[in-house]
Amino acid sequence: MYYGEIKNCDIANGEGVRVSLFVSGCTHHCKDCFNPQTWNFTYGQPYTEETEAELLHLLAPHYIDGITLLGGEPMEPDNQRALLPLLRKIREQYPQKSIWCYTGYTLDKDLWHPDGSTPDSRAYCEVTDEMLSHIDVLIDGEFVAELKNISLRFRGSENQRIIDMEKTRASGEVVLWGSKNDDVNRVMRMKDQPKTER
Repeated sequence: MYYGEIKNCDIANGEGVRVSLFVSGCTHHCKDCFNPQTWNFTYGQPYTEETEAELLHLLAPHYIDGITLLGGEPMEPDNQRALLPLLRKIREQYPQKSIWCYTGYTLDKDLWHPDGSTPDSRAYCEVTDEMLSHIDVLIDGEFVAELKNISLRFRGSENQRIIDMEKTRASGEVVLWGSKNDDVNRVMRMKDQPKTER
């Protein structure tokens, strides 16, 4: 696997302060992609043991909330195989840190079936189930230029979903993610509403 960039202290690609890894290689080729150079599977630098060690080092500070995988396409099979050892080590060394992943694939079509059947998809491979088991939040769906909305949080187009993977695995159906701040804001809005007579 190759990668295009590592960002430390990233606040744009997930909740909190994060380390972001932009992997190379993507077969979606979305119109108006923000990172088309990463379509090439050999763009950037080779991902090595030294790269993995650097990422683990960057994750160490207490103010880093977790890692975000994007690109490129982290869920291309070759990229999954390269990333899985990193995710295992993150879970072992930093169990309190979250793992976010962006993918152009659709979770319940291409990567996971709640009934346990195997998805018929070029993305699904022998490591996909374990890969998904380590991910806390998955943003799925291709970027659709016609549905672009710059007011969306952590996603580019309205078709994309922010999925809470822990709740999805537990319930057997896709459950959308909501941050703690969303809950606080919802409570505040309710408190601000005028009381009505009953």
